[in-house]
Amino acid sequence: MPLAKILTITGLILSSALFANQPNFIIIFCDDLGYGDLGCYGSEKNRTPRIDQLAGEGMRFTDFYASSPVCTPSRSSLMTGCYARRVGLHEAETGHWVLIPRNKRGMNPNEVTVAEALKSEGYATACIGKWHLGDQPEHLPTAHGFDSYYGIPYSNDMQQVGRGDPPLPLVDRKTVIEAPADQATLTKRYTEKAVEFIAVNQEKPFFLYLPHTFPHTPLFASPDFYGKSANGRYGDSIEEIDWSTGEILDCLERLDLAKNTVVIFTSDNGSNGRNGGSNTPLSGAKGSTMEGGMRVPMIVRYPDQIEAGSSCSELATTMDFLPTFCAMSGADLPNAKLDGHDISPLLFGEKDAKSPYDALFYYRRRQLQAVRWGDWKWHLPLENTFPKWTDANTKGKGCEGKLVNLASDLQEKTDVAADNPEVMAKMRRLADQAIATLGNEATEGSEQRQSLTLDASKPMTLPTKR
Repeated sequence: MPLAKILTITGLILSSALFANQPNFIIIFCDDLGYGDLGCYGSEKNRTPRIDQLAGEGMRFTDFYASSPVCTPSRSSLMTGCYARRVGLHEAETGHWVLIPRNKRGMNPNEVTVAEALKSEGYATACIGKWHLGDQPEHLPTAHGFDSYYGIPYSNDMQQVGRGDPPLPLVDRKTVIEAPADQATLTKRYTEKAVEFIAVNQEKPFFLYLPHTFPHTPLFASPDFYGKSANGRYGDSIEEIDWSTGEILDCLERLDLAKNTVVIFTSDNGSNGRNGGSNTPLSGAKGSTMEGGMRVPMIVRYPDQIEAGSSCSELATTMDFLPTFCAMSGADLPNAKLDGHDISPLLFGEKDAKSPYDALFYYRRRQLQAVRWGDWKWHLPLENTFPKWTDANTKGKGCEGKLVNLASDLQEKTDVAADNPEVMAKMRRLADQAIATLGNEATEGSEQRQSLTLDASKPMTLPTKR
């Protein structure tokens, strides 16, 4: 046999051995899906049999958090393993919670994303869906470790003519291929692209990031799901996402990839509480640092590795995906300070495994609004909160803020600060630590990094015909 052929065969064998212990990773990431919107989390309105099946075959988390109650900062944390405040994406600009079309700001290329970390270990990577970390070429997924991108670059309600927004663009890599995007077909087309990506890359490890457009408003569903749910257009969109999840699970089974694939289903923040969305039994909604704004569903399946039908009540966050995937794949951690942790001990049910978090910091825009330590949660004394939970709680009036115990008060109604001075002292120390390192309002922290701001920007529009 010719030497070249021997070397080729040897290389393929070594490559197969190298990839044998590397799991595939799929993150299905909804937009504004509430804690109570799935059957396995108590919904009696939305039919979600395939997502419920995923939970029955894997682990369901009860105390899992997005790092922010709104889109851009939440997504930056998933990508970088950091609080948005650390990587400079905590606030888009004055007057906006998130990045808007034509924004000059976006994720800094110096930040190592989960896609870049996995790509260094031979993973194929794809982002299919809503990005929302910048719509300029330097900010798009293909500039941050993804081999391919197909989707909308920001929220589906961002086509305000008066603000100068272009028609909602559907993008392939960096090129607009449809404007305005046909939103009724987005979930279906995302699903087709996802299944295609899995099939093409079945012989090597892959990372699929599928950030759905819905159930963010305006709500759409394809003809197969439109008007079919018991929960209006909101239910229609969720039930189509459930179908989409089933298509992906079926694809993994068909290609004999299920046992070597970690499938995660979660949301970028809570529901806005309108149009049929639910954060039950939590208080608050999207945009707030009440539990309903940031505590989200999270299901993870990894057959024969994660116990089927299990649950975890330990605190974990989307910031944990990057370090956990690195640990499971053999990829190096970024050479930068991270806020997330390897939660594989929780996933694999190791004896006495506990949350790696000493505290969780709830930022809204530029402001630290709350701290969680164990079951205790302290709402800082602020002049303005969203929602405004008490008119009496303002600076300069000697108010301690509001201390609640989430184990017995998920609605965050009863202030027990006066009865727990030692807890309050701990909370103040934790808040001081966050403010010193991550910053607060207009004051930067000692460990804060910067996003990338361009000199100019332009709207994403269809290529000009010549």
